[in-house]
Amino acid sequence: MRNQLVEIVKAKGVSDKNVLGAIGTVPRHLFMDSSFEDHAYQDKAFPIAANQTISQPYTVAFQTELLDLKPGDKVLEIGTGSGYQTAVLIYLKAKVYTIERQLELYKKTKLFFNKMGYRPKKYIFGDGYIGLPEEAPFNSIIVTAGAPNIPKALLSQMAIGGRLVIPVGEEEQVMTRIIRTSTKEFKREEHGTFRFVPLLENKN
Repeated sequence: MRNQLVEIVKAKGVSDKNVLGAIGTVPRHLFMDSSFEDHAYQDKAFPIAANQTISQPYTVAFQTELLDLKPGDKVLEIGTGSGYQTAVLIYLKAKVYTIERQLELYKKTKLFFNKMGYRPKKYIFGDGYIGLPEEAPFNSIIVTAGAPNIPKALLSQMAIGGRLVIPVGEEEQVMTRIIRTSTKEFKREEHGTFRFVPLLENKN
């Protein structure tokens, strides 16, 4: 079933062999609520705890390909969710710093990481809007929720040459890649429309 999923993702345009290898290796069914396990290798998003979703495998693969990862890259993930995207990044030998703001999900996924032996460099309960300045700069930043705008804090935490991949928009989002070309200059690219749960900002 994983091989079939790889073929579906490939047919939709993802060509990075390492990313396809991750999709074909990481056991997605283990990241899902038991009632959805039978559907784990369909190219669809499904509900998880705290009114969140596990992203469609194509979306995970597409965002990951845009990160243009190299082994050892330092990656900040905003929105740990089920941990599936995190596991894909770890499979690709990234050093992953991941933030989750939903306490229920944070606790559930932390137990899961421990059980399965997935080891992010840091797993934080906190506000993804502010990023993780104490660990910056990052080679890549991935946001797995729809943001109405690009948080300035995340731009400031990118390394020179670093990539930020973020879905931007309200009802529907445009997958946006920002590449930091110098201390003050950024290049912006747009890569089609997607639908994500909203990126929530802590107001307190």
